Amino acid sequence: MQQTALRFDPETYEVRTLERDGKTLVYRAFEHIPYVQYPVHPIQKLSVYVPETFYEDGGSVNGYTLHTAPIFFPNTVGGYMPGPEEAPGPDFMGRTNASFYALLHGYVVVSAGVRGRGCRDANSHNCGMAPADIVDLKAAVRWIRHNKDLLPGNAERIISNGTSAGGAMSSLLACTGNHPDYEPYLTALGAAKGRDDVFGASCYCPITNLDHADMAYEWEFHGIPDYHRMEFVQENGPKDHPNLLFGKPPKMRRVDAVMTDEMERCSDLLAPMFPTYFNSLGLHTEDGTALSMNPDGSGNFTDYILTHVLTAADKAMAEGKNIMEEPGVSDWLTVENGKAKAADWKKYVAFRTRMKPAPAFDDIRMGTAETELFGSADQRERHFTEFSMEHDTSGHPALADAEQIRLMNPMYYIKDARADKAPHVRIRHGAVDRDTSLAISEILYLSLRAAGVDADIAHPWGIPHAGDYDLPELFAWIDQIVKE
Repeated sequence: MQQTALRFDPETYEVRTLERDGKTLVYRAFEHIPYVQYPVHPIQKLSVYVPETFYEDGGSVNGYTLHTAPIFFPNTVGGYMPGPEEAPGPDFMGRTNASFYALLHGYVVVSAGVRGRGCRDANSHNCGMAPADIVDLKAAVRWIRHNKDLLPGNAERIISNGTSAGGAMSSLLACTGNHPDYEPYLTALGAAKGRDDVFGASCYCPITNLDHADMAYEWEFHGIPDYHRMEFVQENGPKDHPNLLFGKPPKMRRVDAVMTDEMERCSDLLAPMFPTYFNSLGLHTEDGTALSMNPDGSGNFTDYILTHVLTAADKAMAEGKNIMEEPGVSDWLTVENGKAKAADWKKYVAFRTRMKPAPAFDDIRMGTAETELFGSADQRERHFTEFSMEHDTSGHPALADAEQIRLMNPMYYIKDARADKAPHVRIRHGAVDRDTSLAISEILYLSLRAAGVDADIAHPWGIPHAGDYDLPELFAWIDQIVKE
């Protein structure tokens, strides 16, 4: 593609008025701006949205002005598919998106389109495999800082936000700031020189730590053979890629199935692998108590996770919810005098139910979002764990490069002094979310805290795999960290 400039033009915009949910928003839209000099796909553009109030004499919102407002940096990555720019308004499910409310709250919004699995370049080669999505987001952050003297908002107060695979991208932004591992990819795109660290990261149910996610999933759901989930109906978009790129909410269908003998054998083998990995991390609770697992997977880590579930139950009851009348809750949760007293781990996991058969992410048969994520320029799918490579039944086994796997896992960078970590990270993983093990979010949180990051985690009551469901709380967190 043709070389592009990296300069923000503050004079090229539209003023728009939008009404949603009984609220009126007036804002400036600076749209579809290339953020790299040598884009390889049309999606590599970003848009900037600014409350129009900021341009009035003395204009401010919630104490923020044109040059002091934090920059809200959401991504629309889901399933590691391409994540296009998103204007204030409806999200791909038709609900009012976070950008609309962020502008109302007084933030500047920068929404970058990024590559994902399934993207092809002009020569029909894959160009969306790992680490394309995180590289594009880093390039967009560099663009923001490159234009800090022209761009509205405070370029030192960038807050990333994402859900699912997008939550994983937000966690990578938080953990890999300015690391040289990404420099060759950024240079090839002609990204601006400079920093790509962020000030804060909001991570909703991050589907991350992929090379250990299969063992974590089986540690949690081992012994539960049936699985239940919703799947995209493929008629909504090109084969294997129905998503928000194609203009209408995806249709879904319910799947209820039982694992095959082969899947159960994989579960039997994967489950006992997780304690070894977990113990290698040397994690501790906030009060310094060492967390460990026995070879059978038992130990105080499950008790620790349940403390967050009990906190979520207490919060729900304080909000007036009669949670003990919800189907199945009394089977695993004990409440005394209006407070959550205890929870049974195994019964809680059975209550949540299994969503994915084994292996959940690096399927030995290929065909998952993640095996496509780790493809190459000329090979659609590759394994990313030795286990699935050794047990492959697809007939075309191949293993992703070690570097490619490393670049997509924030855990490898948390203790790396060359990576500038975000000072603040907020993790939310719903109490009934089964897209990945609760352990994945917990060990990310604990590792960040051990590295000195102001990290926060919660498992909100009754929330499945979702994001942006608690925007008032998210914005209160952002206000607190940027104004402290």
